[in-house]
Amino acid sequence: MPETPTYRNYIAGAWVAAASDATGENRNPANGELIGHFPRSGQADVERAVAAAKAAFPAWRLTPAPRRGEILYRVGEILTQRKEEIARLMTQEMGKVLLETRGDVQEGIDMAYYMAGEGRRLFGYIVPAELPNKAAMAVRDPVGVIACITPWNFPVAIPSWKTMAALIAGNTIVLKPATDTPLSAVKLVEVFAEAGLPPGVLNLICGGGEDVGLPLTRHPDVAAISFTGSNEVGRRVNVEAAQRLKRVTLELGGKNAVMVMDDADLDLAVEGILWSAFGTTGQRCTACSRVIVQSGARTELERRLVARAEALRLGNGLAPETQMGPLVSAGQLERVHSYMDIARHDGARILTGGEPAREGELAHGNFYRPTILTDVRPHMRVAQEEIFGPVLSVIEVGSLEEAIAVNNDTPYGLSSSLFTSNANAVEVAKRDVTTGILYINAGTTGAEIQLPFGGTRGTGNGHREAGLGALEFFTEWKAIYVDYSGRLQRAQID
Repeated sequence: MPETPTYRNYIAGAWVAAASDATGENRNPANGELIGHFPRSGQADVERAVAAAKAAFPAWRLTPAPRRGEILYRVGEILTQRKEEIARLMTQEMGKVLLETRGDVQEGIDMAYYMAGEGRRLFGYIVPAELPNKAAMAVRDPVGVIACITPWNFPVAIPSWKTMAALIAGNTIVLKPATDTPLSAVKLVEVFAEAGLPPGVLNLICGGGEDVGLPLTRHPDVAAISFTGSNEVGRRVNVEAAQRLKRVTLELGGKNAVMVMDDADLDLAVEGILWSAFGTTGQRCTACSRVIVQSGARTELERRLVARAEALRLGNGLAPETQMGPLVSAGQLERVHSYMDIARHDGARILTGGEPAREGELAHGNFYRPTILTDVRPHMRVAQEEIFGPVLSVIEVGSLEEAIAVNNDTPYGLSSSLFTSNANAVEVAKRDVTTGILYINAGTTGAEIQLPFGGTRGTGNGHREAGLGALEFFTEWKAIYVDYSGRLQRAQID
């Protein structure tokens, strides 16, 4: 048998072991196979990585933005060449089917090309000054060293969103990937290195939240933190950052809903719901976990959803016939299953699923049956809390207005969807839905990188990722006044 590889951190352009030489295992959630050993880093590694990023910042800041963009173009080209290789490794590492991991890498490719183009824009603006012979303008400056702390469910896409926007703006980075998916981050950083990114501009530290994430958040030379993860950890990051007057962007949970009206195309709605609820095994912040259905459509919609959910093929995500892979870990499987007792206690019924799948080869992995709950009321825990698994709750309503009210009444506000053939209903939803993303006659997933991504309420703290919104976080505005009158002119006085 070939020896299991041991991977390293990437600091100042070199692959190095953790200062302690400690490593941890990374295993395939579909079958438990060992993928590799990864550094268990600590404070000393954080110090070294932040120092490297700080040292690289002056030269990278002064590198012309179009030149920075050329490197990102090369990143996109290399990712395109290595797409299949990285996708297969990602499926082995976190479980989702190969079709989806290819899409994960494609988001990295798309973001590379998009942000590379921003290297020739990074628009500021010029406005008229109130005094003669005086120019007034605003330009963007990079922030400094950025800590990017990323989750396991999109282990290439989300690091790409953060790093590429930060880099094109002239910042340097320390990237801390999730402990469940360090290999995907290693492969992404390899691409950056191959593309010619200067040493120290992007550094990778593998390890846990307490040992790496918290020290990064507290480090005095880290100017900003970009975090995607759970609400519990996000609140802690926010508090730590606020105490040190650091800027922070938080992308946290979701309790997303598809609203289905009586006049909806049910064939289309079923397809959108299935993909949104059971794609990535429900482990997306944008996953559909609630169906809010008008009374006239409920019975038929439930019948179709149950039939289709029961027909989904579970298995290793590398197998072509697999439609849904495992949950990322045994702990996540236990958490998802715990909500079945909660649902029953609160009065919901399980239409299908509601248990782990343990037959045959599935017994070796963290598989859970696609689950549909009915008789769910809006304020039950299963309708309010993020489960992060293949669990769908059906809530009946009487009208569009009631559907929108139920949709908006959760602690989260990330993504919503409306299926209807009524153009007036579409306009009402566009006005009244209070989530950061709204889809019409589509599921709750599938955001594109050229628009801002993020949510309201407990989903985050108001910042956005992707699109031009990402550049707002990774840059500071600098107002510049040039007086060429040859005399002192006093604004608001003269």
